[in-house]
Amino acid sequence: MDKTQRIELLRSGEIGTALRTLAIPAATAMMVNAIYNVVDTAFIGMLNDTAAIGAAAILFPIFMLIGAIGLTFGMGSASLISRQLGEQNTEGAIRTASTAFYSTLIIGISFAVFGNIYIEEILILFGATDTILDRAVLYGRIIIGGSFFQILNMCMNNLLRAEGAARYSSVALITGGVLNIIFDPIFMFVLDFGLAGAALATISAQMVSTLYLLYYFLSDRGVLKIRLRDFSPRLGLYRDIMTIGLPTFFRQVLTSIAMGMFNNAAAAYGDPAVAAIGIVMRVVSLLMMAIFGIGQGLQPLAGYNFGARQFSRVIDATKKALTWSTVFAGCMAAVFFIFARWIVLAFSQDPEVLSLGVRAFRFLSTTMVFVGSQVVFSTLFQALGKGRQAGVLAVARQGLFFIPLVLILPRLWGLNGVFLAQPVADILAFIVTAVLAAVEMAELKKIRETREVKE
Repeated sequence: MDKTQRIELLRSGEIGTALRTLAIPAATAMMVNAIYNVVDTAFIGMLNDTAAIGAAAILFPIFMLIGAIGLTFGMGSASLISRQLGEQNTEGAIRTASTAFYSTLIIGISFAVFGNIYIEEILILFGATDTILDRAVLYGRIIIGGSFFQILNMCMNNLLRAEGAARYSSVALITGGVLNIIFDPIFMFVLDFGLAGAALATISAQMVSTLYLLYYFLSDRGVLKIRLRDFSPRLGLYRDIMTIGLPTFFRQVLTSIAMGMFNNAAAAYGDPAVAAIGIVMRVVSLLMMAIFGIGQGLQPLAGYNFGARQFSRVIDATKKALTWSTVFAGCMAAVFFIFARWIVLAFSQDPEVLSLGVRAFRFLSTTMVFVGSQVVFSTLFQALGKGRQAGVLAVARQGLFFIPLVLILPRLWGLNGVFLAQPVADILAFIVTAVLAAVEMAELKKIRETREVKE
């Protein structure tokens, strides 16, 4: 599909077809991305070292924080770009893309440098115990040192999706994921680098994805281009990007902090509890990445048509994305609940890790069905440039609800309280989402009806 066909798909393609075309590659790519995180944990488990699994668990929220930097500029600029393309403002879209790219490049290099300087303090903050710290430092120096690849990839993938180039973006993500899976056994066992090999495999795969994405922007394959002369670090442009990007940043940062607190709460019950939480959260990320993929399919479709004042298409696309994400989340929850024991066994043979992992899976799966609506409406608000509503949903699940709950519930019910914190937070966040969603959908319908009367 060339760039003209992609824009036509956003403008007038059948809603179900357009959403599938945009969402399936994104969901597939994000699931592959999550799978390589899971496979990474499985290979680390082959080292037969619970502390090594714990080290990977500690780095996982930091890895998400790294991605949050790229997502902040990527999601913020993608929302603006989609609306600019809907308004036929191509030059403005190119300027936004170039500014987002060069900004993330500068920030990414800075993060890699300062992250390595303060590596031990960061790891302790995220829950590293004395027995885990040495391994986590080894793993973390490499991951954080190459973090600018991850940051650039997160930004560029969202820029591509903004113009409907979901397939190319997905190929980049899938390529990185597959290469990571191939590189893991080579670096870890053939070259005998052990835990450091897992980190080297991740960074090497991400570097390949970065080069692949850069090729797209430096060629004439799409509407968007990245040009130094279009780098425009103006306060007004940053304000427009950050209005939508900051909710994404807060969500990712709060998720990272929440995972760190999850690890800290579990650490009181020993390394097996930390390892169990790490396994469960990586597998559950498969569900989240797939649903985020559906949301990323919705974002350019809703943003473009909102900019083009085609409100019926925005409403129809939102309803379809909500249905797909809710059904998928329900099916995955059932799989996690029923097959929890076999899933955990794929990562650890430790009886204590197995017992705790199964229990954690079954607690978390009870409310997974509510996650889809949160992702869809958070994405919708970002696509429409509704920064306030997007910000509320960004902080609700992990910040407003989970963080207080993970501090309170363990005091009441011990380790079960740790496992209960996320399900209770999901229920409360769903209530907030339902209220904001009802108001927004009513407003969109009212605008649509007013427009139809005028015509």
